[in-house]
Amino acid sequence: MKNSIDFAFLDSGTGGIPYMLLLKEKSPESRCVYLGDTVHFPYGEKSFDEIVRCSSEAISTIVEHWNPRAVIIACNTISVTALEELRKLHPDLPIIGTVPAIKLAAKVSLNKKIGFLATNASVNHPYSQKLIEDFASDCEVFKRGDPELIDFIEHRLFTATKEEKIGAVMPAVEYFNSCGCDTIILGCTHFTHMAREVEEAFASKSWRKVFVVDSRDGVSNHALDVIKTAPEKTECRNMPEDMTFFVTSLDGENEKKEYEILCDKFHIPFGGCIS
Repeated sequence: MKNSIDFAFLDSGTGGIPYMLLLKEKSPESRCVYLGDTVHFPYGEKSFDEIVRCSSEAISTIVEHWNPRAVIIACNTISVTALEELRKLHPDLPIIGTVPAIKLAAKVSLNKKIGFLATNASVNHPYSQKLIEDFASDCEVFKRGDPELIDFIEHRLFTATKEEKIGAVMPAVEYFNSCGCDTIILGCTHFTHMAREVEEAFASKSWRKVFVVDSRDGVSNHALDVIKTAPEKTECRNMPEDMTFFVTSLDGENEKKEYEILCDKFHIPFGGCIS
């Protein structure tokens, strides 16, 4: 068994778990840990300075506790807003970002009408607009920030009924369907938990073939390339079980139970609160 951590995943909450699961599927030997910076949830409504400060503090917590070989920012908002600054603040640590799958969406769209579903910070950020200009200039891109859906996923998804899940995604689906979109970018990692519900909701509303895309595949492939040249680290003093999920705050027993249910669903350990 390895005595060091290869990858630490960082998000404001649970959104990056599907990203960690895919990386482990591709590289079972990679040892991972996950930090949900729940004390600062949600990042998507914060200012630039707040996003940089909060995410840098979270990375410092990760390094202090686990000293990983690389950090994966499993959050589009942090990545499009602060990735450059984070790399300056942590120059000795490889940091892999997650950006909206605009290039992939433009490639698969048949009618060149794309829906971009993300946080308000991501859909309005100049970095996202630059991606659209560079990779989707021949497409119409319809943007929607949806903090209510993100909050639903973080706090209610894993105890919600199927009907409640479909109801939660329906406002976004109805908007993009009215715009004629045939491709939807899940530009917040939280939304990857509900890719199936988005597809099913579209199937009930649209006659079009609808593609739902995200960045999981590209991020995992890039991370596995980066780790090939990342330096080995000394033994982790506080070695958690592989793929343990930690948070930076817990609001009582009910929230703890929610995260325990989530971890049980994905067959990953829950490590509790760390700061």
